[in-house]
Amino acid sequence: MKKLVLTLLILGAVAVVVLARGTSSRSQEPATEVVRRAPRREAEPVVTATGVIKPRSGAEVRVGSRVSGVVRRLFVRIGDRVEKGRLLAELDARELVARRDQAAAAVASARATLDYAQADLRRKRELGAAQLLARSELDLAERACAVAEQQLKEGEANLDFAAAQLGYARIHAPIAGVVASISTQEGETVAASFAAPTFVTLLDLDRLEVWAYVDETDIGRIQAGQKARFTVDTYPGQEFEGEVTAIYPRAEIRDNVVNYVTVVRFEPPRDRTLRPEMTVMARIALAPR
Repeated sequence: MKKLVLTLLILGAVAVVVLARGTSSRSQEPATEVVRRAPRREAEPVVTATGVIKPRSGAEVRVGSRVSGVVRRLFVRIGDRVEKGRLLAELDARELVARRDQAAAAVASARATLDYAQADLRRKRELGAAQLLARSELDLAERACAVAEQQLKEGEANLDFAAAQLGYARIHAPIAGVVASISTQEGETVAASFAAPTFVTLLDLDRLEVWAYVDETDIGRIQAGQKARFTVDTYPGQEFEGEVTAIYPRAEIRDNVVNYVTVVRFEPPRDRTLRPEMTVMARIALAPR
């Protein structure tokens, strides 16, 4: 019995030694190095610049009056969205209506004079054909008829002018947009002698652009057609996409730094509202490398 136990203890010790040597030999084997290659990416150099949002040409219109008078009604308020052709204001048109009626009466009188002159000319031509009227009398009748025709044309032109002046008493929106400001109130008198007084200012928020002020050291790398992204402070973390459409040739000096205005056109975002004079941070992408 004792010999059996001793034999088992010897076999166990041998197994432990063999297991320890195998473990040591495996730990001394060189480890296999795994190398992974990172995917190749293109570096996209950009030019950063600060700027502001501006209305495009024709997107901001100051609507005024071409005739003088008292503002009788004002139909809009600041912030109202208006469609093209909507009535914005109306002047007191009683004087203009009187001028139109006067011109219409002058046209009626000129037409009656022309009718008489034409009838008198026909009679005198018949008498002249029968050798019963002197040639000088016929010449006078023809002259009177020609003068009456021109007087009628003049009267019709005056009537058209008076009607147009009357139409100016109703001021309509030339574009669709938002009422940005109102300069004239109901009851005020406007004088359009030298310049058209401004009633309201309309702004089309769907036609805006970015003026990015690019430093003179970077302007040589900017070209029309390059893609651009920009952010505004009111929507942090959201980028808007655009495209460079123009570079203004005239420099603007800001804080003794020469900058050039780079125009970036963009489509109006559907879920955000951008407004003029918002400060932007623009990033203009150059050719990737």
